[in-house]
Amino acid sequence: RPHRTELYEDPPSACWPIVYSPDYNITFVGLEKLHPFDAGKWGKVINFLKEEKLIADDLIVQAREATDEDLLVVHTRRYLNKLKWSFVVATITEIPPVAFLPNFVVQRKVLKPLRTQTGGTIMAGKLAVDRGWAINVGGGFHHCSSDKGGGFCAYADITLAIKFLFERVQGVSKATIIDLDAHQGNGHERDFMDDHRVYIMDAYNRYIYPGDGFAKRAIKRKVELEWGTEDTEYLQKVHTHVEGALNELKPDIIVYNAGTDILDGDPLGGLAISPQGIVKRDEVVFKAARSRRIPILMVTSGGYQKRTARIIADSILNLHNLGLIDKELAASGAGNPKVEQMIRDAAKGLTNLSLQ
Repeated sequence: RPHRTELYEDPPSACWPIVYSPDYNITFVGLEKLHPFDAGKWGKVINFLKEEKLIADDLIVQAREATDEDLLVVHTRRYLNKLKWSFVVATITEIPPVAFLPNFVVQRKVLKPLRTQTGGTIMAGKLAVDRGWAINVGGGFHHCSSDKGGGFCAYADITLAIKFLFERVQGVSKATIIDLDAHQGNGHERDFMDDHRVYIMDAYNRYIYPGDGFAKRAIKRKVELEWGTEDTEYLQKVHTHVEGALNELKPDIIVYNAGTDILDGDPLGGLAISPQGIVKRDEVVFKAARSRRIPILMVTSGGYQKRTARIIADSILNLHNLGLIDKELAASGAGNPKVEQMIRDAAKGLTNLSLQ
């Protein structure tokens, strides 16, 4: 029997299925400046959405930190114990000076934000099934598997969200991961290597980290991109393969890893997609999910240039303007098979009544 978790408690129905906590942001003594990223990007996304009056603080779902018991659904105890060593965390986050900090500081300032984002992804998984869609403004730690972290990923939030759904939500037995971060998502690939319930599509720069040949065996649709791939070719490939993946298998949930490190000029991604291209990409994925009425969970993953937060916010605003995400739609459960069946049954009942 699954353990009791606070991550699956229902948030107020007035909330958008957008999950965030101020605890997502990593800020301490300028250390975050040693990594090529904006460690406050998650808060900036929320601020842009507030400025545009899309959301307010009391309308977003407050993420909660994943507990050890939650994490043990996927992670080994041995792996979680390793994170009690600062040098291990320094290696995983690629911030070398972290090795010299006392571990209680590392837990509070580095791992707690990552555990809270992980809790957010697990919460958003259930919200997506209940409401038809959900966005975790953080998460997407796709290089972490049950027993190994890396590439700034200390917890396997994508694997966790899917395993939680399989264990706790009736009617969810098949999942599709659409991983469009610039890097190969070797963490979830290793975790679901022999699991036929999970279909993985992954589009990435073939020449960069992690180059995990073993993990590639888990990818059902592999889209290996060349250095400097630009919008036209990229969007055409995304469109073709997302459609192909969803036509091949209709899952009960899509987990969409929407990394923005495909952006032109990203120091790690090596691709050349414009801000407009990223907005269009997210639109392509949401259109494919919504038209098939498959619940979709989006996580923001990699991409840490200074302009990244604005692009993520613009993409969310665009999805809203197109009616692909909508609070009313969300609250009424459109795209939720259970709710739709109830509506159909009710409609059938009414038709029968009028015929009698």
